Amino acid sequence: MQRLIVAVLLSAATASCLAQWETSGQLRSQWDAARAADAGPLAAANLIAPGTAPLSSGGATVQTELHASRPGFKAVVTLQSKRPQGGATTTQAWVNELVASHDAGAWQFAAGKKALAWDVGYGFRPNDMVQQEERRSFASSAAPGRAMLVAEHFTADTAWSLVWVNPTAERARRGAQEPALAARVYRRDGALDWHGFARLGAHTGPGLGAALAWVATDALELHGSWRYQRRVDTRGMAPSNTLLPTNPWQANSADHVQQLLVGGTWTHASQLSVLAEAWWDGAALSDAQWREWGQRNQHLAVLQGKGPPAGAIAGNLAWQADAFGAASNLRRGNVFVRLSWQNGAWQPTLDLLYTPADAGRLVTASLTWQGDRVTVQGGARASAGPRAAVLRQLPNHVQQYVNVTWAF
Repeated sequence: MQRLIVAVLLSAATASCLAQWETSGQLRSQWDAARAADAGPLAAANLIAPGTAPLSSGGATVQTELHASRPGFKAVVTLQSKRPQGGATTTQAWVNELVASHDAGAWQFAAGKKALAWDVGYGFRPNDMVQQEERRSFASSAAPGRAMLVAEHFTADTAWSLVWVNPTAERARRGAQEPALAARVYRRDGALDWHGFARLGAHTGPGLGAALAWVATDALELHGSWRYQRRVDTRGMAPSNTLLPTNPWQANSADHVQQLLVGGTWTHASQLSVLAEAWWDGAALSDAQWREWGQRNQHLAVLQGKGPPAGAIAGNLAWQADAFGAASNLRRGNVFVRLSWQNGAWQPTLDLLYTPADAGRLVTASLTWQGDRVTVQGGARASAGPRAAVLRQLPNHVQQYVNVTWAF
């Protein structure tokens, strides 16, 4: 009888402990297709020596996101199985978030791997100092967090945040992996939301930023963001018209960089919304750098049949694609417009990214149906503009996807 009583008590205690946990997740199946561009350095490289820069033509992905939380703890884990078209299936798993927190009244503390995005923009966020997430991704998924220690203080109208991101990383790490201290202050003043930001990177040094969001009317919202950085990580190369034995695009930095965004959203009573933003990114390659890049592409392409090995020419052209990853934006000046409509369970969207410097365009359309537990989404993205436009020379000219998500 005593054993039975003990077993019942242990069972009740376990059930009480488990009752504090909230679990959820989603299972997503996705099909992708892509068509390679006929312009740009990778297209030229594969034309000279097929297979120099293999490009994905799409495939199928099955992905599960598992969420578990209880007071003081949160975890998000992703399991993924992917089969590219014509390739072998690969399986991987990773932790998006694993964070412990403590509620001390007005003070909140957290430690672990956490997703923490700042700033007010949609297409670009200059003051995303911690998360540094990729914006305008083609098909969205849970963002992987960053290792951090967080202290926050809240009142009725203000919030202060102090973050030590990547505290155990080496000082030489770059980009989102750089160890840094970041701070944010937020204040609500009626229809105005004020934001102030500061960051001190291990090797990029200090930076400051500010942002404002204003709900002007029931239909109109306006926002803006500005950031100054003493130094930013980028990539660069010295101009060269000769074949090189190693990749000329190496880690580089730019000094005294500014970024600026202005935009707004207008929403009609019918749930039709128009978002418009324009931004300047001083961290992106300059017009002069892109001109030199285009001239080098042309020079390399005409070397075929003039003595140098085809493989060497193609390899140098393939290295030129590293310029696409030099910064979060390709061109410094950008204009973005997004049209969306929520009509019951359906939401069609259409957006355009335009680069005035070379008339490049990136057009994305999608259609989403949202049920109680099932979401179906499909979309397509295409680059357009003159063949010399940087957006037109991206590896893929057209991308398409369809996914079905089941929430549980």
